[in-house]
Amino acid sequence: MTGHSVINQIVSTPPLGGRISFSRLDGTETMELPELYERAERLARRLRARGIGPGDRIGILAANGPEWVLLDLAALLLKAETAGLEPGKFAPSAELMARYGIKLLFTDRPTDAPGTVPIGEVRGLAEEPAGPEESTALPAVEWAPRDVTTIKFTSGSTGTPKGLGATVGSIDSSLAAVQEIFEHKPGDDLFVFLPLSLLQQRYWIYSALVHGHDVTVSSYEAAFAALRRAKPTVVMGVPAFYETARRQIEARVRRSGGAETARDAGRHLFGDRIRYLWTGSAPADAAMLRFFTDAGLPIFEGYGLNETCIVTKNHPGAHKTGSVGQVLRGKEVLVDEDGVVSVRSDHPVNYRYAYAEPGASERMFGPDGTVRTGDLGYLDEDGFLFIRGRADDVIVLDNGKKIVVRPIEEHMRTSPAIAECVLFCPTQTDLVAVVSPASVPADLEAVAAQLARTNAASEADEKISRVVVAETPFSIDNGLLTSQYKPKRQQILAAHHDLIHDRKEGIHAA
Repeated sequence: MTGHSVINQIVSTPPLGGRISFSRLDGTETMELPELYERAERLARRLRARGIGPGDRIGILAANGPEWVLLDLAALLLKAETAGLEPGKFAPSAELMARYGIKLLFTDRPTDAPGTVPIGEVRGLAEEPAGPEESTALPAVEWAPRDVTTIKFTSGSTGTPKGLGATVGSIDSSLAAVQEIFEHKPGDDLFVFLPLSLLQQRYWIYSALVHGHDVTVSSYEAAFAALRRAKPTVVMGVPAFYETARRQIEARVRRSGGAETARDAGRHLFGDRIRYLWTGSAPADAAMLRFFTDAGLPIFEGYGLNETCIVTKNHPGAHKTGSVGQVLRGKEVLVDEDGVVSVRSDHPVNYRYAYAEPGASERMFGPDGTVRTGDLGYLDEDGFLFIRGRADDVIVLDNGKKIVVRPIEEHMRTSPAIAECVLFCPTQTDLVAVVSPASVPADLEAVAAQLARTNAASEADEKISRVVVAETPFSIDNGLLTSQYKPKRQQILAAHHDLIHDRKEGIHAA
């Protein structure tokens, strides 16, 4: 692995081409990748002067931007670890630094905690020309497959985030498998907008440094404005992002009075260079996937966890509707007698959590790093993986009937009026849905019509007796969605407790 290591190629060989762009609402800053690398080397020398070396850990608690990328690359050059800390989930403090063994914490949040550095200083450290005392080259480093480059944190719905050390072998293996099926190359521009604290978002920067393609970094808030400027060839997004894009495309078609097709409106939104769209992190609605593919924007769903990295992926050479793709090279999917999916990797992300409550590692990881995902699924005769839901989201009624909630929730979400749907069973006798409306005020008639369609397609025990329509759509800001736009079931239950337990049937506005 070391000889073909993406990470070792990055730290040993400056890129020959490619660009990185940082796109905000107020404009775009573009940098050639060789220039980025040169700045990262300067920054690494200055971090070394501040005592950062192999095995030390720096924290990055800031919004997406050039400083984030420079710090991450400088840490790789020093063989130091990063801790990617998501704004809003963490706050800068001495306690945070002590808890995670952070030597320096770079942040854009106000703080006077010792050891914290305003992230605005990074640009100066990276751009100021080297003085005579800094003329010596950085010591050569080599990363071994089991070395940890970064601590990544779960975006789970409850409790303190668990911290997991990501190994070089897992990063190398995943990027090699993705490159094998998608062949990113010069001329491609990969568009990313989720927080760079999520390691997989940084994968595409590593890919650019090695394969010479471009990469554009934005934020969720600026993503649609940035898309029109960037005209990327690949977009990496979660299903909620594409649902929003679909509504924008449909609205533009309506406003045109038929003069524009969905294909025309899609090209206006995404640009005219799209090769494919990538989605994962949460279940994608089949109707949404069909919409984009029919609009000339092929979209491919995949599957993975923080603990496994990318496991399966649909792609142009192998795609099956309803599946999350075939198993990637270096991964093995195992399904037990209860239908619970486990993943074995040639190069595991790790063998245990670095930070978690007692027993968490033992529940998730086998001795060889095999991960028990907690997802229900099956492999078909062609090796495509289908995910049916979460094992702990199976509702057992008082008559013993087991209800897998995900297919019912997905059927409800086929209505354009419904952005999210989460099922509960407070009395173990009937199902209650809490829906997040796609727009405000909610279209209660459309919700009622979808409820009727879903119930008509369901068995007797699977019928929804009542629907609670949230007054405010689920969002990250109100704590009802994770950073990857997955519903937080327990928080949704708590926020709508009274109406969920109300026995009146029908549609109820919260």
